[in-house]
Amino acid sequence: MDLIETTRQLARDLKSLEFSPPVTHVYNPLEYARQSHETFLKRFGEGRKEVVFLGMNPGPWGMAQTGVPFGEVGIVRDWLQINEPVGRPEQEHPAKPVTGMDCTRSEVSGRRLWGLFRDKAGTPETFFSRFFVLNYCPLLFLEETGRNRTPAQLPVAEHRQIMSICDEALRRFVETLGAKIVIGIGQYAEDRAQEALVGKDLRIGRILHPSPASPAANRDWAGTALRQLDELGIRLDAKPEKRAG
Repeated sequence: MDLIETTRQLARDLKSLEFSPPVTHVYNPLEYARQSHETFLKRFGEGRKEVVFLGMNPGPWGMAQTGVPFGEVGIVRDWLQINEPVGRPEQEHPAKPVTGMDCTRSEVSGRRLWGLFRDKAGTPETFFSRFFVLNYCPLLFLEETGRNRTPAQLPVAEHRQIMSICDEALRRFVETLGAKIVIGIGQYAEDRAQEALVGKDLRIGRILHPSPASPAANRDWAGTALRQLDELGIRLDAKPEKRAG
């Protein structure tokens, strides 16, 4: 099963789930931003990847707008050169409107993450020759106030349903990409990778999440992430290794 087939199956499986208060709105950019997301997969997901960077779920001004994981609008449009039309969620929260590539808000986490990749790799082609970026769960959860709610903050039964579906999708993604290393962007993503990929022949590590809600991330996040990657033996500016066969 390739990346697009896995993504479409993931969207179908998640569509059947229901969520209780305080969640009032659920955005699934795999549906309303499908064209943009699949352009990302087609353009940059071909071939085998050495490392997969794994995020938690979309941010309201990132993937929720562009369909690209951590997809800060300026980076997606200007560096990745993706500028596809984006629809809107079935139920849209007035505090978190989806305007796609016309969004004027900047997702700080995405700007930091992709900015580091751009600065070190130079071109998307160089970066994606070795790396790929995924989100574990493609759903954005919002409360009545417009506040974000993470998957881990959902009721246990609802979280378990998500894990069952997203764990299986993650296994398929990693198998398709042929990755040997999975790097969780934050603790939650690393934990899910450790559990979902147990027994697989790969390494799992973690870098600090770039969220501005984290005081540590606001103190030279890029420098911290680079040090953590160096400890894992990963250089963003290194050339891809040749694989046998």
